Amino acid sequence: MSERILVVGAGLFGATYAHEMAKKGYQIDVIEKRDHVGGNIYTYELEGIHVHKYGAHIFHTSDEKIWNYIQQFATFNHYINSPIANYKGDIYNLPFNMNTFSKLWNIRTPQEAEDIINKQRKNMPRKPENLEEQAISLVGTDIYHKLIKGYTEKQWGRSAKELPAFIIKRLPVRMTYDNNYFNDRYQGIPIGGYTQIIEKMLDHPLINLSLETDFFADKETYLATYSKIVYTGMIDQFFDYQFGELDYRSLAFETEVLDCENYQGNAVVNFTDSETPYTRVIEHKHFDFGKQPKTVITREYPVAYERGMEAYYPVNNRENNQLYSNYLKLSKELPHVLFAGRLAQYRYYDMHQIIALALQFSEKHEE
Repeated sequence: MSERILVVGAGLFGATYAHEMAKKGYQIDVIEKRDHVGGNIYTYELEGIHVHKYGAHIFHTSDEKIWNYIQQFATFNHYINSPIANYKGDIYNLPFNMNTFSKLWNIRTPQEAEDIINKQRKNMPRKPENLEEQAISLVGTDIYHKLIKGYTEKQWGRSAKELPAFIIKRLPVRMTYDNNYFNDRYQGIPIGGYTQIIEKMLDHPLINLSLETDFFADKETYLATYSKIVYTGMIDQFFDYQFGELDYRSLAFETEVLDCENYQGNAVVNFTDSETPYTRVIEHKHFDFGKQPKTVITREYPVAYERGMEAYYPVNNRENNQLYSNYLKLSKELPHVLFAGRLAQYRYYDMHQIIALALQFSEKHEE
């Protein structure tokens, strides 16, 4: 097949799409501005431990097709995501469940927990005006003040009273002693890290990969050369920010090797008070049940996004969604460019959703 396709970005979407299209016989050129593949799921080895460079990634899905698909490229362990919260030195289980409520209120039964939550939220307005009112109306004041308020305000960089209610549509409250964060049927971490998955996807004779290659350094040439382009970068940047910049939240990571075998006893610890400047600490070895003599931790700090930084979380408020819709309309004028993925579609995706999206688009190409 003579058609060459340009894929901009060697993250999970770009790699999955490239892999599927190469299998169909298309020549694929993949360009990536970073010096490594994998996008934000990139992992690397340090002290024999696989480190999640851009924050913790736990694969989870209820879709058997997606679970079987990803396992072509790696064997997954049986890791279950069970984060804990540290509020001023007190430890609570997440998500909110009977273990959390028992520690908070020294109670034993689901009925006792329901009674306390109902009592604490009864004075909230029927239509919450902001995130604080919304959260209290869902889980009551104790859980809100100890486990939601400080963390959320650090994450978004503003008071919960200034944040829109829709950010928290629902808060899972489990009246069982179950610390499994996800409800999905399948979950785990790839043994050997995530990077190998992307490398195997891109290991095809019809795929040509170029790292440290910036699409915007030669954008017009690429647009003129390729009859099909798959773009996974920021949509506002693609159109030279002509309607203005979309808003994001960014992150800063502080990774450290510690000369001890076990630092915090859990892969993910959220710090939910307002005084601790970081939102969570990741101890990477626990994703793999590691027994190495040293350990690697990463502190995660929320940061106000500025142009040139890594964009992590879209701020999907009314103004930004309207701005995105303007860029979306503009993108329709370029039928040979497919805008796909978290940055190009200005929405948050989990990994299993990105794979499903890439498979869907690769099938559509044939229609």
